[in-house]
Amino acid sequence: MGQLLQQLLNGLTIGSFYALIALGYTMVYGVLKLINFAHGDLFMLGAYIGLVTLASLVVNVGLAVNLGVLLAIFLIVMSLVGVVGVILERIAYRPLYKAGRLPPIVSALGASIFLQNGVMLLYGARYRTFPEAFKQAMPEVMWELGGARFTLMQVIMLAISFLLMAALYLFVNYTRVGTAMRAVALDHDTARLMGIDVNRIIVLVFIIGPALGAAGGIMVGLFYGRIYFTLGWSYGLKAFTAAILGGIGNIPGAMIGGLLLGLVEALATGFVSDAWKNAIAFFILVIILILRPTGLLGERVAEKL
Repeated sequence: MGQLLQQLLNGLTIGSFYALIALGYTMVYGVLKLINFAHGDLFMLGAYIGLVTLASLVVNVGLAVNLGVLLAIFLIVMSLVGVVGVILERIAYRPLYKAGRLPPIVSALGASIFLQNGVMLLYGARYRTFPEAFKQAMPEVMWELGGARFTLMQVIMLAISFLLMAALYLFVNYTRVGTAMRAVALDHDTARLMGIDVNRIIVLVFIIGPALGAAGGIMVGLFYGRIYFTLGWSYGLKAFTAAILGGIGNIPGAMIGGLLLGLVEALATGFVSDAWKNAIAFFILVIILILRPTGLLGERVAEKL
């Protein structure tokens, strides 16, 4: 029983990372019907900027690392990666919106390669380790529940993840800007006739999605302690899988898909083998999509009458 609870907790933690990244994929698809293959690399970029920011605050400034500093790091990194997302949209995607669906996808793949190799040239191809000073500054608190152990860091990560997901859900569904975003997702031309600045909404999507991915990147670095320049490919693929699992274009679906994928991987690791976790996760995905091709909550696609 203790092992089951432990794997469920681990699965929720990892699944929350997938969910944050999957939200970026599903938001861009919902508004533009575009698969942003560079999104995983924006997540990776967030992990590296988080590493640099954390090392700078701890080593150069000498600040005691606490929850306030951690929050500041999240805000700085999310803002910077959000700016990179806007630049990416302006350069790689906006000139190609009227060129059909294939050219933006090819451009996204090119942007992915550019970001990945750019980070490799700047930081090297080796693993980079997050500063140990951060972990030493955080209190060594651990709780035990039913045989499962969880740390203060896990609690913080889960709290931040669920707060970000809840904030996005409330923003999209209960604000005027969120209503405009949903209108643009349904039909660009009609949204323009209603006075909505479609380009501004698209820019907002390219700020929010990468920012959430950057938050996931920091968490992955803190949770595992090391990062590498191909991190965006592996996590991006799984997050994209989670978005499809929940229903591409569906924000709650991306959240549920990410959490479910994390739980399946953790249970497979704990009760089968770590070598089989990916195979089992993708097998379950195939079964679900055979039974429900649009995902668990259904794909949200624009309907034109």
